[in-house]
Amino acid sequence: MKVVNVRFRSATKLYYFNPGDLKLRSGEAVIVETGEGREYGIVKGGTKEISEKEFGKSIKKVLRIATDGDIERYKANLAKRDEAMSVCKEKIRQHGLDMKLIDADFTFDGAKVVFYFTSDERVDFRELVRDLASTFHKRIELRQVGVRDEAKLLGGMGSCGRALCCHGWMQHFEPVSIKMAKVQNLSLNPTKISGCCGRLMCCLKYENDVYQEMRKGMPNPGEIVETPIGKARVMESNILFSQVKARLVEEERTNDSPEKLSSDIHVFSKDEIKRTSKPAQGGKKGKGGKKGKGGRPSEAEIDKGIKKAISEEIINVITE
Repeated sequence: MKVVNVRFRSATKLYYFNPGDLKLRSGEAVIVETGEGREYGIVKGGTKEISEKEFGKSIKKVLRIATDGDIERYKANLAKRDEAMSVCKEKIRQHGLDMKLIDADFTFDGAKVVFYFTSDERVDFRELVRDLASTFHKRIELRQVGVRDEAKLLGGMGSCGRALCCHGWMQHFEPVSIKMAKVQNLSLNPTKISGCCGRLMCCLKYENDVYQEMRKGMPNPGEIVETPIGKARVMESNILFSQVKARLVEEERTNDSPEKLSSDIHVFSKDEIKRTSKPAQGGKKGKGGKKGKGGRPSEAEIDKGIKKAISEEIINVITE
């Protein structure tokens, strides 16, 4: 079926609509039918075809190309936005509510006003809604949004010097974790990896898959590897260059003496090294339980070894 993408003022997300027999161009203003009534939107991109079965939803229609009267009504609604914001802020102050007003949006027919706000906790705004309804003589809706949605609505500039991705082109938010910053060897300073919203930057997700792929086979800091000139302990891994910095093991650790490493740091490529063990710290749990300190076998592993030795001895005796 044929569809066009339409964007509304208060959202960067694109929505599918059925153009019918209309020939629409990118950037053209249209009036569409939505679940909340008729709305004014802008076409993004030309007409394209999608699988009706794959989409799995009934797509509403584009009613018409916006007329001069429609455009004037839309501009009038935008002009009333600032007044509605100031009135709502004053009402919030009068009711003593702990909430931050972000944006206001009039529906195309002007029958309803939607206010967006943020708050650290749930807010009982029923009295506020009644007060606003008696002031504007319209249906009032208050929507609580998160700090990421606040940045998406208001926009701004990122640390890269460009407009915020969430405000400009992102359709929806992707989950971002601190592990992504660790994989990319970024500073874990919150001020350097956080966006305007105070959450982890969305762009940490963009290159994460590439870093995960390049990291395969790379040793972790603290790991022992075989090199062309002997055993070495990894000091640092450079994923982008597929190189590791390591210090040669001059004397291995014993019960009486600690491990002795060379003072010189050598650089090896990923192809020149061979992984022999995992780092002593943070070993994973296995069937035998947790690893002991310093990579030594745990009590469960010792017990398992003793049982194995006893069973082998019994078998040898029976054989003899």
